[in-house]
Amino acid sequence: MTRSLLTEAKPFTPDALATHTGQVILFADVGSPLPRATQHADQLTHGAIARAVASEAFAKLKSGAGLKLGFPSGMLAESVHLIRLSHTPAETELRAAGLTIGKVQDKSATLICADSLPVGEMAQAAMLRAYQYESQKSDPKPEFGPLHLMVADAPAATEALELATSMARAVHLTRDLVNAPANILTTTSFAKQIEGMAELGLKIEILDEDALEQLGMRALLAVGQGSESPSKVAIMKWQGASGAPVAIVGKGVMFDTGGVSLKPGAGMEEMTMDMGGAAVTVGLMHALAERKARAHVIGLVGLVENMPDARAQRPGDVVKSMKGDMIEVINTDAEGRMVLADVLWYAQTRFSPRAVIDLATLTGAIIVALGHEKAGVFSNNDDLAESVLTAAAQVGEGAWRMPLDPGYEPLIKSRIADIKNTGGRPAGSITAAQFLQHFIKPDMPWVHLDIAGVALTKTDSAHAPKGASGWGVLTLDALIRAKFEDG
Repeated sequence: MTRSLLTEAKPFTPDALATHTGQVILFADVGSPLPRATQHADQLTHGAIARAVASEAFAKLKSGAGLKLGFPSGMLAESVHLIRLSHTPAETELRAAGLTIGKVQDKSATLICADSLPVGEMAQAAMLRAYQYESQKSDPKPEFGPLHLMVADAPAATEALELATSMARAVHLTRDLVNAPANILTTTSFAKQIEGMAELGLKIEILDEDALEQLGMRALLAVGQGSESPSKVAIMKWQGASGAPVAIVGKGVMFDTGGVSLKPGAGMEEMTMDMGGAAVTVGLMHALAERKARAHVIGLVGLVENMPDARAQRPGDVVKSMKGDMIEVINTDAEGRMVLADVLWYAQTRFSPRAVIDLATLTGAIIVALGHEKAGVFSNNDDLAESVLTAAAQVGEGAWRMPLDPGYEPLIKSRIADIKNTGGRPAGSITAAQFLQHFIKPDMPWVHLDIAGVALTKTDSAHAPKGASGWGVLTLDALIRAKFEDG
């Protein structure tokens, strides 16, 4: 994890610009006067900055992209990064500038000459992009250095930076959890880590297998019965407001072999990310608690491991859910929906929430449909679905609404039980969502987010280097701010 999430806002001083020994970030735009700090740097470098701004290379840059000037004469900096940005940039442009900063950040301190530019969105994007997971290496790379921002209004910038740092910390936590190998992050160690979040003011409750058995969570328990790791449900409560809570439910399959319906060996090592929904839920609850959100939110995660074993469930088994529906297990690799079925029902019956949102790396079919750019959004409530899409667009995370329709129901109708856990390859992500809808009470506003394509990427994404993205923490935090927060 990048633990150097250190930011500082201070007023502009010429000496600080001249004597900074790390990287310096300056801003300019074609056809516009140079900002104060950029003007001063131009004087120090005897006109080199102005020549760069007037160059064809700078004119071709998109807003937020930059040019590098190494070891500039007249300054002690290792490099100057000249970023193209207007005086009144949009949030998307600030985010792009932050990503540029994050890409070039190294172990040295970075001085960002922001002056009157909004710094929160830009600094957050920089911290999100400057991430590395080194926990499992014998010789980890040095951590990234701090961000020092020279601004016109230091107190206002400090407040924005505190929030940006808090959100970045929550996303980094989510990425760390998704990146962690399954022999390190087990159902037990994950539950213990969640228990440690009580120090943030969250109320934590861990349900063990005996408690789950008493509750009748046989669908969840059936998934984990072939593993040595005990199945658990972790509950995180943040009550920053009165009234009914919002329930956030995350799938936490710590490793997914597919069970008896064994996955192909190639690529199975990536199934450490099958607890991505739980990781996002934990990261969100961390963010809400750290910023003292004026909202009532309960996060629930079902933690299991899906392994082949003499005790493992088999294709053709029939199990009883907590709701009472009988589920025919067609494919043991369609296990995440079994976990969610019980936790969704438990969340509604115990907490009577005002809305339910679940996140899961649920289907490969959503990757076929949307690739790695957008999460699939399924909902029984147009207003809530639109609010999720708006929040995702606001923070720059891709999302796309997918259909739910009774016409898909025959695909999951069981001959011998009430419902079967997969409808086969056609419309695979839709039938998975249709299955989950069976465990949502009538008139309960509900959104299902299939994040299988966005939780872990093989190439750099907008917010992160390749690997775990942390998709969803920012979206759900923005959703709660806009729709469920008091004041």
